[in-house]
Amino acid sequence: MNCALVTGGSRGLGRAISVTLAKDLGYHILINYQGNEAAAKETLAMIEANGGSGECIQFDVSQKIEVDTALEAWAERNPDAVLEVLVNNAGITRDNLMVWLEEKDWDDVLNTHVKGMFNCTKFVIQKMVRKRYGRIINIVSVSGVKGVPGQTNYSAAKGAMIAATRSLAQEVAKRKITVNAIAPGFIESDMTDKLPKDQLIKLIPTARFGEPEEVADLVSFIASPKSAYITGEIININGGIHS
Repeated sequence: MNCALVTGGSRGLGRAISVTLAKDLGYHILINYQGNEAAAKETLAMIEANGGSGECIQFDVSQKIEVDTALEAWAERNPDAVLEVLVNNAGITRDNLMVWLEEKDWDDVLNTHVKGMFNCTKFVIQKMVRKRYGRIINIVSVSGVKGVPGQTNYSAAKGAMIAATRSLAQEVAKRKITVNAIAPGFIESDMTDKLPKDQLIKLIPTARFGEPEEVADLVSFIASPKSAYITGEIININGGIHS
């Protein structure tokens, strides 16, 4: 059984990615969630409605003990399963100007994105190395590429993920493991619902926010064997916004 793990897969962009990977590539999807089990089950129902398979798996990506415990238990229950794809998608925002930014808001954002990426990647990478195949896809952001005022913590986290993507790609390329980052711009989601869309659309050459499914289609290609010669890349999908 070939599997893909999507962190933060219960809703929004993670949900679209989970459904698309199951539909396009036939992966059994591990839908990670932290607290919203109902949303994770909705994602699973969507996958199954398209003839795919998956399961929900709960852990906080920022807590290494939780990650290792949950994934080790899953691996023991599924000895023949192979985790071929990891999508580090789980994320949070705690936006504020630096002058008012609390230490906890800095730590929570960095831990979820950067430590979460480390925790999940650390678990799967040795298995991928032994199998001599794998796809690691880090969901970053235009914020990490060009910086956004009021998102110093988020930009720092995504920027760190970008740097890690480039380094890790060089470490494992000879083992036929690719490591890439996808940097969405403004995408319709819970995280963008409260943004001033009328103002932001003026900054986007395509004059609209992107759809989660458009990002998911790109993830699907990068997760497929067709992308074997693409690694260490930060691929922007942002309607034409450039730094």
